Amino acid sequence: MLLSEILDVKKFGVLDCEINSISKIAEETKCGDVFFCLTDDKNLAEKRCEIAKKLGAKLVLSQFDFDGCVCCKDIRKEFALACKKFYQNACDDLKIVGITGTNGKTTTSHVVSQILERNGKKVGIIGTNGIFYCGKKFDYEMTTPDADILHKTFLDMKNSGVEYVVMEVSAHSIAQNRVEGIDFEIGVLTNITQDHLDYFGTFENYEKTKLDFISKKHIKKAVVCVDDLCARKAIEKSDVPVITYGIENPSDCFALDIVCDINGSSFVGNICDEVVEIKTNLIGKYNVLNSLASLAVCQSLGLEKDMLARGLNFINPVEGRFNVVNLSGCYVVIDYAHTPDGLLNVLKTARELTDKKVYVMFGCGGDRDKGKRPIMGAIAEKFADYVCLTSDNPRNEEPEAIVKDIERGMKKPHFVEISRKLATNKMLNFMQKGDILIIAGKGAEKYQEINGNKYPYNDFDTVYQYYKDSLPFKSKGRECYDC
Repeated sequence: MLLSEILDVKKFGVLDCEINSISKIAEETKCGDVFFCLTDDKNLAEKRCEIAKKLGAKLVLSQFDFDGCVCCKDIRKEFALACKKFYQNACDDLKIVGITGTNGKTTTSHVVSQILERNGKKVGIIGTNGIFYCGKKFDYEMTTPDADILHKTFLDMKNSGVEYVVMEVSAHSIAQNRVEGIDFEIGVLTNITQDHLDYFGTFENYEKTKLDFISKKHIKKAVVCVDDLCARKAIEKSDVPVITYGIENPSDCFALDIVCDINGSSFVGNICDEVVEIKTNLIGKYNVLNSLASLAVCQSLGLEKDMLARGLNFINPVEGRFNVVNLSGCYVVIDYAHTPDGLLNVLKTARELTDKKVYVMFGCGGDRDKGKRPIMGAIAEKFADYVCLTSDNPRNEEPEAIVKDIERGMKKPHFVEISRKLATNKMLNFMQKGDILIIAGKGAEKYQEINGNKYPYNDFDTVYQYYKDSLPFKSKGRECYDC
């Protein structure tokens, strides 16, 4: 491939030449590659550029002006556009739905994809739980991969016959131009609540980044939740057609006769004047909102009324999102909720599902937004009868220090057990019939990250092992661990 096929050689004042590939990791650069140095750290950038040059890179680009490098101020944008061209502009041949928001991205993408699949469409998914298409699954650490992974995946999907791609679009990916050059058929905005302030600095910066996605720069049409005050700002600012959805406020897509129990939800949906009767295994009013968003998307993609109902009424559960395990009448809910709003929604839903006790067990991720920790502590003690603070992914922080941050928002007695496995066992031992235990924060994750290492761990497996070891399952009574 010629360099001019992926980069404007005149703009950067370089000669056209044959290239082999694109690299973003200095140590993996091969002779004939174009190396894009994406770091914002000048000292680190200089070291990486030198490594790439020594390994034979044909061209080295950096946002810093080093000898033997091409200075590129919009390095991430140019990287994304180059990746798109290198992988044959495959995304232009796919109908791509992008879903952004603090909470609800994974569930909504899962529901949209299943509705499409139930109606005979070939669909790919990119998001928190991994990359899925044509029976294949690939794990990836980031919700929205870097541009090279994205466009390589688009090309593989296209060659495999995929027609639609449903992907989660994180705030980080918008800010870092990872989705630059992708022409999304539809963009969904579920909500905007506090998260990732360790990266964005202020809520206003975070909010602006999310809202920026709802524009013709990225999308052709928008689906926006009117029940969220911040998301509603997108309706006023948007320069593309907007379909609204909600429960509490007038909207294009809304639900009536909502009934939620431990087995799922039912409602009558009005989707832009098409009336559909829904009974789904998704639990809680916030999942009714996710369902409305999904129905609006699929109708916009051309699905008819009966197709919408058929798709949503027969979806599989979303892994790690309000998954209910019935332990002889004691209910365990495993959920990814790791933000104040996410935890609030899960706890309020649990309250509506039982007249018995509600327990919650959670921690907060290390090296991430510390400001949300006391807020989550306050929410937990307000809406749960018993709270256990434990370890999530502490990363490079001490778990005890994270717990102390959470406790700054708490006034009531609570229980602390740093070991997540022991905490789970003790809380399960604590329950009686009809009680609900929320195990929040990790959902479907298969690891726990501690001091830079990832150790195998899964909340489902821990609950199952306890149940297996305790058969017949019996609560040993609250007196064991009362607080």
